[in-house]
Amino acid sequence: MEPAPPYSHGEVSDPEKDPQPHTSKDQRESPYGIADEEIRVRDTTELKRNLHGRHMQMIAIGGAIGAGLFVSSGGALHSGGPASLLLCFMIIGLMMLMMMQALGELAVMYPVNGAFYQYIVRFIDPSWGFAMGWDYAIQWLTILPFEITAAGITIEYWHTYNIGIWIAVFLTILSLIQIFGVRGYGEVEFLLSMIKVAACIGFIIFGIIVNCGGVPTDNRGYIGARYWHSPEQAFRNGFKGFCTVFVTASFAFGGTELTGLAAAESADPVRQIPKATKQVFWRITFFYVVNLFILGLIVPSSSDVLLGSSGANTKASPFVLAIQMAGVHGLPSVFNAVITISVISVANSATYASTRTIQALAMNGMAPNFLAYVDKSGRPIPTIILQLLFGLLAFINEASSTGTTIFNWLLALSGIANFFVYGSICLAHIRFRKVWKMKGHSVEELPFRAAFGIWGSWLGVVLNILCLVAQFYVALWPIGGNPNAQAFFEAYLALPLIIALYFIWKVYSWFKYPAHRPLFVRSTDIDLYSGMREGQFVISGEGVPEEQRRQSVMSLEANKPKKWYDYPKGFLTALF
Repeated sequence: MEPAPPYSHGEVSDPEKDPQPHTSKDQRESPYGIADEEIRVRDTTELKRNLHGRHMQMIAIGGAIGAGLFVSSGGALHSGGPASLLLCFMIIGLMMLMMMQALGELAVMYPVNGAFYQYIVRFIDPSWGFAMGWDYAIQWLTILPFEITAAGITIEYWHTYNIGIWIAVFLTILSLIQIFGVRGYGEVEFLLSMIKVAACIGFIIFGIIVNCGGVPTDNRGYIGARYWHSPEQAFRNGFKGFCTVFVTASFAFGGTELTGLAAAESADPVRQIPKATKQVFWRITFFYVVNLFILGLIVPSSSDVLLGSSGANTKASPFVLAIQMAGVHGLPSVFNAVITISVISVANSATYASTRTIQALAMNGMAPNFLAYVDKSGRPIPTIILQLLFGLLAFINEASSTGTTIFNWLLALSGIANFFVYGSICLAHIRFRKVWKMKGHSVEELPFRAAFGIWGSWLGVVLNILCLVAQFYVALWPIGGNPNAQAFFEAYLALPLIIALYFIWKVYSWFKYPAHRPLFVRSTDIDLYSGMREGQFVISGEGVPEEQRRQSVMSLEANKPKKWYDYPKGFLTALF
């Protein structure tokens, strides 16, 4: 199946209508200025645009709220204390804001299949884009069996049936969802996310009542900030404990970027992606930061139960522990059901993220061609089958300790992948802005502008680097122990994988295209126009007719607030 040609839609993307001599014929065949039929950034129309605004907004929330918040936060609370937990999640939240603003600007301008992987190929380097695309896909491929296992463990709260039974049940449910294509994914994610949001709001109310001593069955009475002072510690294990929480926070926020990945299947990306981008940070900050602040107030970080809190061991959820400590009967069972739903939601997102990324890699010559196939209903069948086959790895847990060891090493492949992907998105945005300005365009032409511009993206890059350094530090010198080679490689196994993927494609492209051997895409070779959104008008730059410039300026002015109350109204709309 041949990919759609470049300039497949839009005013600027039609070479016959485009008045600007943007690129040569050869440059239009490649995202970096050379005729290259193997590595290219192309928009595709095979996938169906069946995701609407409500789906997009809930995908952003649903992809993030899961075991990272409801389970892994307990281990982070025990390692770093309530203050470290709160501060680290706020810092990672800031990093996510910078990344999502950059991704939103790129996704609205280029709503192409593969989203941020394609932006990295286009604006940084094809080899680095290949590494990021496959690393991101492998991350979600391995997360699926992990989440299915976690879902099976949650059932053990009520029954002690063999976990293999529940793994088979959840795999069957995920397979049935795939029958309905992207619309099925969107509807399921919308429903599950609504339940998770309601649970977060409910826990906030419950936590405030518990903290104020309003639960008769809780003998602790008024708690206040008791667990932030001696003998408890706000910062447990000092700086090392603080660094440990960064990793958990990054894992917990993983999935927020799915809004950008879904751009190619959004019914109206120009309207829906900016709304989802603006709202995702505030909503996730509210659900994460407020929930974790209250959690740190009502659960002591010294509790031994928290030692077992991990993404897979859902029986040690700090949220369930908080309810149990308050002595409320029945409610722990309800919240455990919410955790089960959350884990299934993340598994659903894992299936979507990996299949779309691999399909886009195949469409652009970076994966076997058969994986590019999409049926008439817009379903990438081969990649869905591949993902579900990876889901069968959950049964490895049945092989006693040996299976667990194998499973942990597979999961280690995705350990620090998010930091590299998020930093690369910010860097791609920086290079996009540089080329946009170099071509003579103004920021006002952009249909959606990152709120903090390139400075926000630079901050995102710096924060990602700091998180990688923090992870390296605690991986080499873990809390309460000596340097351990196995623990280090389990934490940093993704790095040699990324390096290997990078050099595999770099060497391959060097031998296949000996005339093209730069370490990265030069600014002068970047193709700025192919795949641009439909209806995009430029109002500056060489060759733009005066009439087009005048109409575009009028359109931009019409979208600006006119009354004084439009400004606070717009702010509140973006916030909520």
